[in-house]
Amino acid sequence: MTNIRIEPFLTQDKTGLWQLLQNADLPVDDITAAMLNDFLVAHMDAALAGTVGIERYGETALLRSLAVCETCRGIGLGKQLVAAMEARARKLSIGRLYLLTTTADRFFAAQGYQPVERDAAPEVIRTTAQFSRLCPDSSSFMVKAL
Repeated sequence: MTNIRIEPFLTQDKTGLWQLLQNADLPVDDITAAMLNDFLVAHMDAALAGTVGIERYGETALLRSLAVCETCRGIGLGKQLVAAMEARARKLSIGRLYLLTTTADRFFAAQGYQPVERDAAPEVIRTTAQFSRLCPDSSSFMVKAL
């Protein structure tokens, strides 16, 4: 099996991260340098193979930017990234992870995320760029208690 390492984002990952997110049609315009401290990246051998991030708001966070390169799909890397981020969130005393998705609701449901009405979103999540302007109203809004 190919060597996969999931580790915190490092500055040298930025170009590959942007390319990976853009290839997955995920927004990058709202990602700040400070936010990148809460991103994980997966390297397969020397290549950037996947990523996931969170936006922290106290005991609540928005799971975002889950992407796996096309050649690495189907090997469970997305599940590994989500599990690694959930473990990190628990260590940070985050009790709930919210997310928005237009295409991966079944994937996230299989990871234990439950659909929730957008009206029930906490105010801190409603004010995020993802919730308020980047993800369409038709996006699935989901939550998982950690």
